Amino acid sequence: MDALYSRLLVTRFAECFAFYRAVLPPLTGAALAKGAPEGPYASWDLADQTLLALFDRSAMAATLGTAGLPAHAAPGQDAAMLVLRVDDVDAALDLCLRHGGTPAGAAADRPEWAPTLRSAHLRDPDGRLVELQSY
Repeated sequence: MDALYSRLLVTRFAECFAFYRAVLPPLTGAALAKGAPEGPYASWDLADQTLLALFDRSAMAATLGTAGLPAHAAPGQDAAMLVLRVDDVDAALDLCLRHGGTPAGAAADRPEWAPTLRSAHLRDPDGRLVELQSY
């Protein structure tokens, strides 16, 4: 049985699949366990446990009967983000940007968060906030 894991509901499934397929293995060691670019589901496992899954947002909306609602809320502050602990924030940021991520905040040391913490922020192809951190 899988431990608790995150499942991201995505609008641009193929682009998000390509992004996470390219960055999760080198950043976390997770391997694609299920899924393909056409969706609607994909998951990556680490040590036989799901680390992250993607699910097509429209498929979930159809399941819940919410397809008539807007896919995106009005502009506002982010409500959640995916955090990946990495060995090298700068190299991880470069990898993510080369595979479709867009910058949201430069890599920087953040001693106000923790004495040796370094982080960078980007958005995945669906616009989801991702934090890369090392400490």
